[in-house]
Amino acid sequence: MLMKADPTQQLQPAADEGTPVSVRIRERLLAARKRFHSNDNIAEFIEPGELEALLEEVESRMQGVLDSLVIDTASDHNTGDTARRVAKMYLNEVFRGRYTRPPSITEFPNAEHLNELMIVGPITVRSACSHHFCPVIGKVWIGVMPNEHTNVIGLSKYARLAEWVMGRPQIQEEAVVQLADLIMDKTQPDGLAIVMEASHYCMAWRGVKDMDSKMINSVMRGVFLKDAALRREFLALIPKRNGN
Repeated sequence: MLMKADPTQQLQPAADEGTPVSVRIRERLLAARKRFHSNDNIAEFIEPGELEALLEEVESRMQGVLDSLVIDTASDHNTGDTARRVAKMYLNEVFRGRYTRPPSITEFPNAEHLNELMIVGPITVRSACSHHFCPVIGKVWIGVMPNEHTNVIGLSKYARLAEWVMGRPQIQEEAVVQLADLIMDKTQPDGLAIVMEASHYCMAWRGVKDMDSKMINSVMRGVFLKDAALRREFLALIPKRNGN
């Protein structure tokens, strides 16, 4: 006698089968009640292999954008692989700071009890405006006032931290605050000062098309905020911001 198959015993398709990888990542973020704004890092919510799948998804979406722009990518030898190139550029290069974990930073104790002003810069930084995805390119100067408990990190590590923070769609005002928060957390100094000067191509390439305007802003923490003389010393020691 034939027995009817128990439907509960039948193999069920995987819950996420056919679901875009971006949706799966987004669902994890929502379940954890984590923010995922353009300048947030979401690396801890991306599982092994998903970044490659996300690249394929972005390529497909970018191809749709090119099609909507009425560009014949099938016949145009210049744009045949543009969707793939743009997807790789966004995920692996210019927005890499969203999808990768922070750089490994080796910290050393302040064995010599250094307590004098240290300035690092200019560090060249590259980002993109979160309003139009146009380049933001500039320089950063970082001033640190250590104490005996401050963690000492190599000079190149300041550049790596800056690159990680700037490698996301940003606005300059928020980017400098994010970088300050990160360095304060890593080094625990008595004070931190950051000045950033950058050209914004959302202003130079479009809109008013002003090629010469730059934005300069700063963040002061700890003793730099309280001690006007120290703040003046830091600003005076920064070379002319044209890089000379």
